[in-house]
Amino acid sequence: MPQFSSQQWALVLGASSGFGLATAKKLAGQGLSVCLVHRDRRGSMDRIEIEFEEIRAHGHGFLAFNLDALSPEGITTAISGLKVAGGEGCLRVLLHSIAFGNLKPIAPVKTEALKQIYGEALTEDEDMARTVYSMGTSLLSWVQAAFRAGLFASDARVFGLTSEGNEVAWRGYAAVSAAKTALEAVSRSIAVEFAPYGIRSNIIQAGVTDTPALNAIPGADEMKNFARKRNPFGRLTTPQDVAGVIALLSQDDAGWINGSLIRVDGGERVAG
Repeated sequence: MPQFSSQQWALVLGASSGFGLATAKKLAGQGLSVCLVHRDRRGSMDRIEIEFEEIRAHGHGFLAFNLDALSPEGITTAISGLKVAGGEGCLRVLLHSIAFGNLKPIAPVKTEALKQIYGEALTEDEDMARTVYSMGTSLLSWVQAAFRAGLFASDARVFGLTSEGNEVAWRGYAAVSAAKTALEAVSRSIAVEFAPYGIRSNIIQAGVTDTPALNAIPGADEMKNFARKRNPFGRLTTPQDVAGVIALLSQDDAGWINGSLIRVDGGERVAG
């Protein structure tokens, strides 16, 4: 049974796979219209269009923008398109699920085996800055742009996605780790400064999940194997697990949850 009105919209950034796609499907299934922002090559579009058709089948409003979500032009295009389709006050949910970051180590590796995995290139200032903006502070760019356009509903929810790498140092993850902690800090500030306008902002910390973003990390297979052994339920977190929690937190009854970090991992973190 629909939980939301189709007059309300979800804006999902990074919507063609993983958490973004699963959340778009979940929210569309519960009645929301969806605006999907992604950046994919033409060769990937056949697969993506099949996924998007599943969302369109719910019969609500649907927009999809294949563009650079990190450029001022990309933000303006998507925000303008959503305003035309939904009008002022239409935006109930904004999910930041952009996975575009540098995965090079910050110090040279010493063994040949590690060189085979990580190569010899190191993270530099530009890599760090780009990653922190892409996966971190760009959340604020989108929130401010949507706010200036008058898009947010009187009760709106903003979500970002973090990982255990916000506290644990993994080789090659320094830039993404910095981005995740920046994302969390920005979300807390949004929760405080935008609260008078009815906007709640929270961070979801998912457990290890088999997504394209995870599989880009060197050593991802070992990470997944360890997570299965560590998790009390003996399995990985799925994008659908995360999408379900985002849908719950988007409902009216969750309106007093603001400025929080919510772990969605089946107890993986506390299992040690």
